Amino acid sequence: MRLLISFAALFLSVILLQLGTGGVAPLDALSGVLLGFTTAEVGTLGSAHFLGFFIGCWWAPRLMGAVGHSRAFAAFTAMGTIGLIAHMMIVNPVAWAFLRIASGACVAGCYTIIEAWLQAKLTNETRGRAMGIYRVVDVCGSLCAQLVIGILAPAQYFSYNLLAILCCAALLPVTVSKREQPHTPAAPRLRPALAWARSPLAAVGVVVAGVTGAAFRMVGPLYGLHVGLSADRIALFLAAYVVGGAIAQVPLGWLADKFDRRHVLMGLSIAAILSCGLTIELAGLGPAGIFLGAALFGATTMPIYSVATAHAHDFADDSERVELSAALMFLYAIGAIASPLIASSLIGAFGPAAMFAFIAAAHLALLVFGLLRMRARPAPDARTRYIYTPRNSFLVGRLFGRSRESQ
Repeated sequence: MRLLISFAALFLSVILLQLGTGGVAPLDALSGVLLGFTTAEVGTLGSAHFLGFFIGCWWAPRLMGAVGHSRAFAAFTAMGTIGLIAHMMIVNPVAWAFLRIASGACVAGCYTIIEAWLQAKLTNETRGRAMGIYRVVDVCGSLCAQLVIGILAPAQYFSYNLLAILCCAALLPVTVSKREQPHTPAAPRLRPALAWARSPLAAVGVVVAGVTGAAFRMVGPLYGLHVGLSADRIALFLAAYVVGGAIAQVPLGWLADKFDRRHVLMGLSIAAILSCGLTIELAGLGPAGIFLGAALFGATTMPIYSVATAHAHDFADDSERVELSAALMFLYAIGAIASPLIASSLIGAFGPAAMFAFIAAAHLALLVFGLLRMRARPAPDARTRYIYTPRNSFLVGRLFGRSRESQ
């Protein structure tokens, strides 16, 4: 309880950030359809978000070094608030894309700062408990952010203003906290080639995870509308995906620790391909079938990032943990930037099922590549412990990577 109280301000800021920025993607998709945006233009908004996400990951450590944690957090929160509140002032897909770059940078930047703050204050004795709380806060915040879409009307000032207020409110817990700011951590070097050098399979795995997660989160609302869901049920559709992925983390973590991670990763790819087909078929059964398909899809795809990163860390030493996490996050962002635009264009050209055909093709490529890599070298003798890794910032490696070192 004392640990929870000591970090209450940071955890409350995480929840408010999730509520404020986590709902903008589905709200933009629903609003774009109502305002006459093309499917490709809606997809571009998702790609713009992840472009901003990458910028925020890269810039946040440097800004912290220049102005400190609290001021950097305030700067990124202001960017997110502007990106949200200006939507209904300039109703144009190109303008919205630039606004989504700002909100994407806000998400990555604020999480980077929060995680840097956490890791600076944790000890080996408290790290495990803090990680557990952080996971719960992360999942619950994400789930609530999806559900709040059910009560927001698309393309309305009130909806975007409410999200902007929640985003801005995230400033309060951090800025009024009496806890002393930690010393600024050294910014990790960004070496994308390190991920490939340590594990080509893990590198490809996180790219596919980026393709999968970004397509569903950013373009999933379009898919839901195309298969007959009403706008108020899109929130449940997205929430089913998050719940399915959260439930799967525990059994998949056990499997990834007990068996060859490559086998687990290949099994997940096969399951993801099957879940794509099932999701398409279940869409004909009405809302219940669509929700079930989303939950199965989340369960088979969301753990892939954590399994792939654990496999990469099996081949790294302790001095490389942070830079390897940064490299993997960079590759995730590369897949995520391109995916929403491709998925939305395919929906516009070939119908809603094309999005899952695209995702299935990505997992088929991962499966084939994984089979080839299994012939190239054996599994490592020593393995790091599987850890659920939120894809929030480059500095998440400092928090979760240290747990690998202490296990």
